[in-house]
Amino acid sequence: MNELLINLSIIFSQPTGISNYAKNLFPYFKSLQPTLLTAQNYPDFNCYSIPGNLTPAQGTKGHFDRILWTQFQLPKIYKKLQSKLLFSPVPEAPLYSNCRFVVMVHDLIALRFPKRFSPLTTYQRYYIPEVLRQAQHIICNSQATARDITDFYKIPAQKITPILLAYDDSHFRPFGEEEGERDSRRLVVSTLTQRPYFLYIGRHDPYKNLHKLISAFAALPSHRDRELWLAGPKDKRYTPLLQVQVEELGITEQVKFLNYVPDRELPKIINGAIALVFPSLWEGFGLPVLEAMACGTPVITSNLSSLPEVADDAAILINPYKVEEITEAMDKIATDAQLRDRLSAAAINRASNFSWQKTGMATVEVLKQYL
Repeated sequence: MNELLINLSIIFSQPTGISNYAKNLFPYFKSLQPTLLTAQNYPDFNCYSIPGNLTPAQGTKGHFDRILWTQFQLPKIYKKLQSKLLFSPVPEAPLYSNCRFVVMVHDLIALRFPKRFSPLTTYQRYYIPEVLRQAQHIICNSQATARDITDFYKIPAQKITPILLAYDDSHFRPFGEEEGERDSRRLVVSTLTQRPYFLYIGRHDPYKNLHKLISAFAALPSHRDRELWLAGPKDKRYTPLLQVQVEELGITEQVKFLNYVPDRELPKIINGAIALVFPSLWEGFGLPVLEAMACGTPVITSNLSSLPEVADDAAILINPYKVEEITEAMDKIATDAQLRDRLSAAAINRASNFSWQKTGMATVEVLKQYL
């Protein structure tokens, strides 16, 4: 009998937020002796092989195929393995079946910023509420997401447990712990630039607010002496519009589109930055903010959604709808070394409150209640 199944169908080789969450979390479930539903092999766990084409790497087709597999194949596996509970790190589970499940909700961005013909909006509007109503329990990544679940879907708050996410503290850390060495982190990537740079990490979707970030950078009095690096996968729907904006503002020499940056390279470019600027209009959690704080890199982020929960008072919080506020915060950090040092120390201290062990063990405690 395999009492607990963990659905790892979303894990793939170039992980972003949700896939990273699943990859970092499941090792802490070992005490529950779960069976992992996975296309990869994890020697320390009991694994049940599933198709490898159900991930975000396959785009919309992968998403659609995963929903079909979840609905029609997963109940058969659940029955075959005589399982008692399924945990899914995304809000997907077999509907109208005999499967008992706990799911994780990361955000409801597609409802907050709906697109008329978007499959993701349809998915969050019609499929997810049914999953959540039939779930034994719901985990989410912040109080902001918990409020969204209650507001959008009318799910009772007592059915929801917010558990904040975390970061890999052996990977995301300050380069140069010695006195006075922290500023030298900016030399780490000097092969790419001779100028100090601001950094953004994430996708190029409109709600990420990059058009306002680019305008804010262009308005910096000292922008000719600095650069703005946009690290994240290019998107044929949105990236060209941002590139046109950069050209029209005459800052093509200062703005670098880095495309997807492998996880192993992220600490280098984070440590080298003047600041991470993350003016998103809404986030379920906002991992780049936490990872930058863990590196001791000053952070400018939005005063909306979960971002104040993550940053607390260890970052400059701005109204992301106001370009002048973003510009002012960037200018302050660029010109005030004492402010940079103060934010760097506060960021490291704040990040120390987060760990995958804490997130994992809190999740285990929820799952135990339903086994």
